[in-house]
Amino acid sequence: MHQPGPNPGSARLRGAGRRSRLVSATLALVLAASMGASSPVAFADTLEDQQAALRDEATKVQHSLEFVDSRIAKTASDLVIYQGRLPGAQQALLDAQGRVATAVKEAEALAARVDLAQQNKAKITQQLETDQKKIADTRKLIGQIATQAYKSGGVPSNLSLFFGSNEGSSLTDTIDLADQAMRSQNAAMDKLTQQNATNVNSQARLEAVEAEITDLKAKADAALAREQAARDEAEAKKAQVDKLIADTTRLEGELQAAKPGIQRQLSQVKARQDAVAAEIVERDRKLREAWEAEQRRIAAAAAAAAAAAAKARGQAAAKPAPYVPAPPGPPSAFGLRNPFNGVPISSGFGWRATPPGTIDFYGQGGYMHTGIDFAAACGTPVYAAAPGTVFSAGWGNDGGGNNVKISHGVVQGNSLTTVYYHNSSVTVSAGQQVSQGQLIGYSGTTGNSTGCHSHFETWLNGRAVDPMNLL
Repeated sequence: MHQPGPNPGSARLRGAGRRSRLVSATLALVLAASMGASSPVAFADTLEDQQAALRDEATKVQHSLEFVDSRIAKTASDLVIYQGRLPGAQQALLDAQGRVATAVKEAEALAARVDLAQQNKAKITQQLETDQKKIADTRKLIGQIATQAYKSGGVPSNLSLFFGSNEGSSLTDTIDLADQAMRSQNAAMDKLTQQNATNVNSQARLEAVEAEITDLKAKADAALAREQAARDEAEAKKAQVDKLIADTTRLEGELQAAKPGIQRQLSQVKARQDAVAAEIVERDRKLREAWEAEQRRIAAAAAAAAAAAAKARGQAAAKPAPYVPAPPGPPSAFGLRNPFNGVPISSGFGWRATPPGTIDFYGQGGYMHTGIDFAAACGTPVYAAAPGTVFSAGWGNDGGGNNVKISHGVVQGNSLTTVYYHNSSVTVSAGQQVSQGQLIGYSGTTGNSTGCHSHFETWLNGRAVDPMNLL
């Protein structure tokens, strides 16, 4: 999360590296209103993967803003989170609105079926009323025939009501009329039977339609309930989207408003870190010069001893060969150990490109993370990576909080300095000699830090290098 130390070889290079690293500080601070560049989140397979990728992106933003201040870093990190969540929330809203449309169609279809069934019921009811009237008329006719026949002891005297006038008719005609009357009565009875059967059938159809209506109404009520639930869900999703948009707009506004102050702060931090870089460069230069002078002295002493020995033997002293410095040995000769026991690395060493959609203040397209971050909980013991001399311990004004800087001298022509930032406390003091693995402090979140961790740097011959190549 933090990039305290200077840059390669000189204060100028250190400043360039710091500037580019802090460019990412602007990553979230001055995200253009549409920081919509594609991110790893878009390619994650599951919701958990997406959330993890989003957290990683937010953490990277915090890493890049370590030397600004923790509030700005948190704001930038939140902005990344909100912007990352917005596409998913918008898709969830679209899905919810789709469910509303489906529910509306279902409810409308059921309502249409209920209306159709109601129309069918009305037709059957009307048919029943017509059939029942016909049945009533037929029964009345049969009753009249039977009543008149009973009263007259046979054929009713007013058969003319049904068969026309019988004036002047013979007995045979009368019998024929009686026979016709009986047949007419039987026909009426048959008609009544058919009407009753039709009535029963219509009644059954009516009951079936009424049952269908009851079922359809229950389904329609359930569909309306689902529609309302879908509308409620869509409304909630819309509220989430609206809040994310509002929060994103607010945070972007805050970061834009803070931009001038952040730029001033970046300039101040750069100046302080350039001073730290210059101190390390100068210290290491002097150490290597002293080591080189000692190597020359040893070579000269050896040459003088050889000349004296030759003279004692009566031999002419050979002309001493010019001194040629030996090439530097491998940096592994320092034998560095990990400053922590079993603590994972949360951020590595190297160049970090400025994410698309951000402002590159220094025109270098990114920043240099000059150390590695360990995900150490606050209070985790920090150990010296190699024996050496502490030349700085305690609070620093370079954004790293409580720090420890150790010079490990020169080994086979190489000088080495290690730096430990963000400690909650330190247990050593400037000028103290320490051994490898000695407790020098406890990790924390001091300085411009947004969470417990430790930033560790290695400076080889006055240049920040990847600690993983030395550990």
